[in-house]
Amino acid sequence: MDIIFLHDFKAKTLIGVYPWERIVPQTIRIDLEIALPTSRACQTDNIDDALDYALIVGRINDILTNQHFSLLEALAEHIAHTILTEFHSPWVKVSVAKLGILRGVKRLGVRIERSSINKQ
Repeated sequence: MDIIFLHDFKAKTLIGVYPWERIVPQTIRIDLEIALPTSRACQTDNIDDALDYALIVGRINDILTNQHFSLLEALAEHIAHTILTEFHSPWVKVSVAKLGILRGVKRLGVRIERSSINKQ
C-alpha cells in the first residue's frame, strides 16, 4: 500500500462544547496518512495518477471554515469520510489535536483510522 502523509498542518477554527469555544478560534493540528487508490503514479510520474496534496489541504480548510464541530472526534470522522469518499482513498489515518488548551499539556487530541472497505 502506498501512503502519502501530511504532518503538522495547523489552522484556527471554532471547535468545542464550551460557550467561549464557539466564539474564540483555537489552533488545531492535523496529521494525515492517506492510502493511494492505486500505485499508478509511481510508474507514470503523472499528477493525474496521484492525489493532489493542495486539493486535500484546500478541502480541509473548507471544512474548518464552514462547519462547527463540538468534538475533535467528530471533526476527525468528517475529515476521514471526506478523504475516503471525495479522494477515493481506501484507507486513512487522521489525527486532530488542540494545542496548549490545558496547562502542562502541549497538545491533546484523537487519532482514528478508517477504511472504505470496513466503515466504522
